[in-house]
Amino acid sequence: MSRIRALLVDDEPLARERLRTLLERDSEIEIVGECEDGLSAVSSILELSPDLVFLDVQMPEMDGFQVLRALDSDRLPAVVFVTAYDQYAMRAFDVHAIDYLLKPFDQDRFHRTLDWVKERLRADSDLRSELRALLGDVRRQAAGPERIVIRSRGRVRFVRVQEIEWVEAAGNYVRIHTSETSHLLRETMKGMEGRLGDGFERVSRSAIVRVDRITELQAVAHGEYVLSLAGGGRVRSGRTYSGVMARLIGDQTGPHDEVE
Repeated sequence: MSRIRALLVDDEPLARERLRTLLERDSEIEIVGECEDGLSAVSSILELSPDLVFLDVQMPEMDGFQVLRALDSDRLPAVVFVTAYDQYAMRAFDVHAIDYLLKPFDQDRFHRTLDWVKERLRADSDLRSELRALLGDVRRQAAGPERIVIRSRGRVRFVRVQEIEWVEAAGNYVRIHTSETSHLLRETMKGMEGRLGDGFERVSRSAIVRVDRITELQAVAHGEYVLSLAGGGRVRSGRTYSGVMARLIGDQTGPHDEVE
């Protein structure tokens, strides 16, 4: 068969560089493009029609699953998910025989994945139907868990996701805020995005908010806002997340609403 045309999608430059370095050593692969966000990924897939996409699951504004849902089912390429998801989420990939690279991955794991993909493409396997089945499961799981388990000093606390107003980065931890208190959890912001599911949006590198707890938005700079939350919290959005804010505002206002 002709060379496999691959597209790399990851919001982290070092992650794209790692994939590019490994793929450039393979004479059967042609890298046709790179994308750093979901919106450009959709455009590139439609324009370039790659055979294979290495797709980061967790990205700002539009995650990997939203990218695939934005495509027609007959335009789905073969996909290798690149992800930091926990093992609970990984079971969905295993069930549907969709391969993934769990960050951080080593060179041997990468080559096993690439060899598997090549074999499936040569055999002309029905990868599209497997992707559609996976996306169906992802939609059913999109509501996320009912509670977050926090272990600290021999104690285990349970925080209901419905009670979380916002989450902020705190070094190697995240701080989970409810309307009454806060809790430290050893987790990354990317990890929290994957765990919380629908109803939450990342509005800056250091903050995730529950959308239905936003009571007011105050513009402070081009594309930046201060978000007031029902429990009294105030969160500032980041400039690179202006697309998220535009979507939030669009979702909350109708065509005849006036916004001062």
